[in-house]
Amino acid sequence: MRVENSFIPVRGVGETTERRLWNNGVREWDDFHREIKGVGPTTAERIETFIDEARPRLDARDTAYFARTFPSNERWRLYETFRDDACFFDIETTGLDHNRDEVTTVSVHRDGETTTLVNGDDLTADALADVFADAGLLVTFNGARFDVPFLETSFDVDLDYPHLDLMYACRSVGLAGGLKSIEREVGIGRDRPDLSGRDAVRLWRQYERGDSAALDTLVSYNREDTENLSTLADHVTTRLDERAFGSREGEGE
Repeated sequence: MRVENSFIPVRGVGETTERRLWNNGVREWDDFHREIKGVGPTTAERIETFIDEARPRLDARDTAYFARTFPSNERWRLYETFRDDACFFDIETTGLDHNRDEVTTVSVHRDGETTTLVNGDDLTADALADVFADAGLLVTFNGARFDVPFLETSFDVDLDYPHLDLMYACRSVGLAGGLKSIEREVGIGRDRPDLSGRDAVRLWRQYERGDSAALDTLVSYNREDTENLSTLADHVTTRLDERAFGSREGEGE
């Protein structure tokens, strides 16, 4: 689903009205007209106003506008439209307390390339600002509660970008648990499926004691976490798309 298929940002348009529009042939903004059956004149005017405002925002790739206007549980709809602007990222840390523990590695996957920053080497506030510069859409797993505040607290950076947290998108289609268990459930493979977040802490401690191979393994693990987010985003948004559009089938005109 692309944002052009969506009418749900409009005040007074919920899932039922949106489905009615789709069922009556209004599959995207270009299909809308005032005389559509089942939509009152006030709602029709609001839809037209929204479309007129949203078109230039879409042309400008203004993801922030759509993140503001779409309900939070519907922001997954931005992914298909803005996937080329997506910035997938994941961090590893020495613990769960962003006021006490340290970030050890940060991997960012953009435009098919993955960059990994390492504590004590190139992981700095300036480097983070560079890798996140002009990010159209952040994509994480549990990043809203963990990765984003951890980086903002640790490096005093501002990551106030539109954000798709796949943990919540996964839950909405019945995929619960952590990233690794969800990957197994949907068939996303790993080179080292035996490693976990606890191992990431252990590997960092080994590296601090002089084991350079441990850092190589940690970086590989962190990069795989990050790159797998792209595959998971494709999977879960496809399922959400099928659920939303599939509800049109068999409904009356």
